[in-house]
Amino acid sequence: MTLAPSRLLSLLCALLLAGSAAASGPLAAAAPATPPPPPLTVHFFDVGQGDAALIVSPSGKTVLIDGGPPEAGPALARRLKELVKGPLDLVILTHPHLDHLGGLPDALEAVGARRYMDPGFDHPSRAYRDLLTLVGARVGQVLTPTPDPLHPEVPVQVGLGAGVSLSILWPRVPVEPFLAHTRSDANSNSIVVRLTYGRTAMLLVGDAEKDTEERLLAEHRDLSAALLKVAHHGGGYSSTVPFLEAVRPRFAVISCGAGNDYGHPSPETLARLRAVGAEVLRTDLQGEVTAQSDGTQLTVSAARPPSAAPAPPARAASAPAPATAAPATTVPSAKAPYVGLKGSPVFHRADCPSLAHASTKGRTYYPTREAAARERRPAKDCHP
Repeated sequence: MTLAPSRLLSLLCALLLAGSAAASGPLAAAAPATPPPPPLTVHFFDVGQGDAALIVSPSGKTVLIDGGPPEAGPALARRLKELVKGPLDLVILTHPHLDHLGGLPDALEAVGARRYMDPGFDHPSRAYRDLLTLVGARVGQVLTPTPDPLHPEVPVQVGLGAGVSLSILWPRVPVEPFLAHTRSDANSNSIVVRLTYGRTAMLLVGDAEKDTEERLLAEHRDLSAALLKVAHHGGGYSSTVPFLEAVRPRFAVISCGAGNDYGHPSPETLARLRAVGAEVLRTDLQGEVTAQSDGTQLTVSAARPPSAAPAPPARAASAPAPATAAPATTVPSAKAPYVGLKGSPVFHRADCPSLAHASTKGRTYYPTREAAARERRPAKDCHP
C-alpha cells in the first residue's frame, strides 16, 4: 500500500514527536558528558645555551621549533620519544645557527618528520649543510615561508587542527627581501611565528633582533601575546621597549644555559620585561617550561621553582698533563688547532664555522687533539 504524501508527512511528524517524548521521559538515559578537548601544549625544553620548543595541538599535530646545540641532541631525542607518537608533522629551523640546529639531526633520527621549514637564508656552515643533507634524505617535504602570490599581504598560515593556527610573520621573501646589513643578518631573518588558539596567543621569535622588531611594528602586525619566547636567549640586541609594549606578554620564557659565556639574559632585557609586567621563566634556572591553553586561558609551569635551581657544578681540576704533552693555554695561537669555549663540555677545530658566533673571551686553546680530549669531548658540528 502506498501512503498519500499528506499521510506520510503526518506519520513522520508523529514518529519524531514520539521519539522526542520518549527521550524526555523519566526512563530516558542521560546523554554522556562530552569530555573537554586536550589543551594546546608547548614545551620549552632545557637544552642549555640554545632553543628548542615542541608544540602539541589538541588534535595531536606536532611542530618542533629548533633543536638546541649539538650536545643537547641525545637528551632532546629522548624527550621527544616520550612526547611524540610517530613522525613530527613539521620541523621549523628559525635560522641556521648551531645553537638552534645542532640537536635537530638527533631529533630527526629519533622520531622523524613529515615536513621541514627554514627561512631559506643561506649560511656557509658545515653543520647547516649537513643538516640539509639529512633533511633531504629523511624528510618528505621541504618548505620556506613564501606568501601566497594571490594574497601577498597575508602571513603564511599553518593549520594544526582544532582551531589552532601558526602564523609566520617573518620572513616574507620574495614579497619583502631579507633584512641586510644588520648586526647579524641570520638572526634578523629568524622565522617569527604567532601561535593562536581561541582567545590566547604565543609569540616565538627565534633570535630576531631590533631590525626585525622594527619591521614587524612598521607592518602593524598583531603581535599581542600572553606568552613571549624571548629572542636571542634574553640578549641585549632584542626585546626593545616598543616591541614589548606591542606584545604585552604576561609570561616571558628565556632559553639559555646556566653560567653561559654570553651573560644571557642581560640585566637590561630583564628590566624591560619586568617593566611591561611579564613574569620571567628561565630554562637555566627552572628547567623545562610548559605552557598550556584551553583556548580561553593560558597557564605556565616549570620543572622546578627558581629557588630549587641547582647551583652550577664545581669543575673538577684537570689531571696534570704528562711531561711530554704541551699544556692548554688561554692565549690564542696559530699553532693551536683545537679550541674549547668557557662553560662548554666540547672542543672544536679552530676553523669550525660555529666559533665565528661565539665569544672570544674565556677560550682555551689546545695544541693537540689528545690534550683537548683529556678535558672535553669532540663537538658534533665539526668532528675534530
